[in-house]
Amino acid sequence: MMKVALLGAGRIGQVHAKSITAHDGSRLVAVADAIPEAARKLAGQIGAEVRSIDDILADDEIDAVLIATSTDTHSDLIERATAAGKAVLCEKPVDLSLDRALATLKTAEASGQPVMVGFNRRFDPQFAALKAAYDAGEIGKGELLSITSFDPAPPPIDYIKVSGGLFRDMMIHDFDIACWIFGGPPARVSATGSAMVDPEIGTAGDVDTAAVILQWDDGRICVIKNSRRAGYGYDQRIELLGSEGLLSAKNMLENTVEKITASGASAAKPVYFFLERYMRAYEIEWTAFIDALQSGAAMPVTLREGVAALACAEAATRSAQSGDSVAITPDMLGAE
Repeated sequence: MMKVALLGAGRIGQVHAKSITAHDGSRLVAVADAIPEAARKLAGQIGAEVRSIDDILADDEIDAVLIATSTDTHSDLIERATAAGKAVLCEKPVDLSLDRALATLKTAEASGQPVMVGFNRRFDPQFAALKAAYDAGEIGKGELLSITSFDPAPPPIDYIKVSGGLFRDMMIHDFDIACWIFGGPPARVSATGSAMVDPEIGTAGDVDTAAVILQWDDGRICVIKNSRRAGYGYDQRIELLGSEGLLSAKNMLENTVEKITASGASAAKPVYFFLERYMRAYEIEWTAFIDALQSGAAMPVTLREGVAALACAEAATRSAQSGDSVAITPDMLGAE
């Protein structure tokens, strides 16, 4: 039985707590949070102890930590946890700073401890089936990938101000999906964005509507579209055109009932938000982490892959600001 500690008892920490406690191979023994009441409430619900991060990392009986704290703490906690001999699953992104993430990559790899980055969308059954079909050669060579990711409404402005921007906070999931499907990071990134949903987002220095083109050296292209506002629900789609066909993963709907009459046709809207859409993906993600630890296999989403997604976000941010495409260079990926 793997003994696990959870660092961060906020919304996403609560989601992870459910996955940890539901798994036969793991037991959540301790919770830490900067807000003591949040830690006490969650720990009470699951029968865990409230402990400080220092105490958790000093406890040799704790095998792994799940980091679900604010992004600005991720790099420090990854470094401290791996130095303490813990396996780590850390929520995305690795850091808001690519340079800081690269330093963490070097430190963590030197420790030899396993680190997984929490890009849960890879574990969504629909997206995983698309990836498996592509890898099996069912549509030939991939040529044009299209990823749509629209949120139903923007987060609070206070969150926007500390999020690192749409490319690092929201689109980073899509950068990871693109790199995952196409087997590695692109060569160049071109991005544009604007604040159309809320002018306060623009005042805060961010965008809420964006489009990005990723280009690989062999000609493959990925187009990513993001918006902070889709009033009809949580819009999450992937379409992949290959030399011999097309693969697509569509939205999860509120129900599967479709009405067709003489006056027209109608169907249900997409589910409203990410917890409805991706709860199963979080469960599968945790199982994949535990399976890798128990078997000694490589982590299914490595820290180096987390850095690659952040490198794409960094390039997109630079491109949107300059109007020029930005190359993904080896040093941005941690190459020696």
